[in-house]
Amino acid sequence: MLVSRRSRVATLAACATILLATSACGDDKAEEGSAQQVRLYGTDGNMLNSYPAELKERADLVDGMKGTTPLTPLPDDFKSRLRSVNPALTDYLYSAETYDAVVIGVLAAQLAGSTDPAAIAKQIVGVTNNGQRCEDPATCLTLARAGQDIEYRSVSLARAGFTDKGEPATASYATLTFDGKQINEGKTEFVGAGAESAASTKTPPKARKPRPGNNDDQKPLIVGGLLPKTGDLAIAYPPMAAGAALAIREINAAGGALGKPVTWKDGDDGTSTAVAKATVAKHVADGVSIIIGAGASGISREVLPDVVRAGKILFSPCNTDASLTDIEDKGLYFRTAPPDSLQGRALADVVLRDGSQKIVIVARKDSYGEGLQATVRDELEKAGIAADRLKLLTYDPPADSNAAPVDFTGGAKEIKEFGADAVLIIGFGESAQVIRAVADSGVQIRH
Repeated sequence: MLVSRRSRVATLAACATILLATSACGDDKAEEGSAQQVRLYGTDGNMLNSYPAELKERADLVDGMKGTTPLTPLPDDFKSRLRSVNPALTDYLYSAETYDAVVIGVLAAQLAGSTDPAAIAKQIVGVTNNGQRCEDPATCLTLARAGQDIEYRSVSLARAGFTDKGEPATASYATLTFDGKQINEGKTEFVGAGAESAASTKTPPKARKPRPGNNDDQKPLIVGGLLPKTGDLAIAYPPMAAGAALAIREINAAGGALGKPVTWKDGDDGTSTAVAKATVAKHVADGVSIIIGAGASGISREVLPDVVRAGKILFSPCNTDASLTDIEDKGLYFRTAPPDSLQGRALADVVLRDGSQKIVIVARKDSYGEGLQATVRDELEKAGIAADRLKLLTYDPPADSNAAPVDFTGGAKEIKEFGADAVLIIGFGESAQVIRAVADSGVQIRH
């Protein structure tokens, strides 16, 4: 049972902290007259084992950094299957969400009896609600081929299905902690959010059974990737790529969809609007029905009009910007990642446990960063943190991989002058420059 946020503020006020979307609290106290100290906090964009490498020789700066990320306890069997795709895998962030996005999209196509995106889209929410429960592609595909309504449950979608808006009704968040330049799994804690009652109760169109006989005239279902192979979010690409590859492999081992193997076409979003738009255009030309991505919420927002204009489906495993819930999408946008309206509450709870008194929230200037920044601010204010104890800063992320690194010197100076004891950094790989700048400003990072 969680203690109220207000009581945490009152009873834990002695803990100094830096809010990089991460939080940690110890019993140690700064000696009188010592340098200003802060703790670091992070979110899903930087709470990865691959993140410390972005700091190179100063990777130890992240030790003690704590943060939240959408994550369910992953079964060892699922991790083992992912490593069979990529033996070098060290992170699993959004691997389950990517796996489930691919499987749900394929199951919807099988129930629709068509590769037409409009027909598939009408089945997606229903795939996750109010049918025969199934938990693996083989079983679910068998039921779908028989025209049976199904209720898909898997690693990332365990408690409830999708809302009418096409996103998870419930979510699980993990609190992660860096220790020795890597995430210490022994310190990971999980907390649930959302309400099962928010899941859709609408009845999807009646499933279409496949026609008996020859399927030679049936077009194969083509699924395309729009994942961050390059760019600021590239550190999160390996687990997502493994999740997609595993899903395609297991779907095709179970006989594929619509009587044929499902085809996967790779594609990069580059964490760049220009790169992502080019990939979308190629997928449209290649006859892709379902596009899995984009990685960053801001990129999905930029390419969605192109996707909708082409009548395709955009299905992201990792978009969390809460404002995407009500974006104009003609029923063609879905996500397996929960909106930040849920993560903001979990993150504020982590911060309040540490008793932070003067909090700076630093965010990359895009819909993901500024959206989550505003949500966390609102949650902290609701919990009793006065507005004059909060400071919001943003930075412009690099336009592409060839751009100059983020210069956060000015922002770091503001953090020092504000007297922050907690700094929350909401960003991707480029946010490592924020940590460097804070340390270089003379502010001591507490571990």
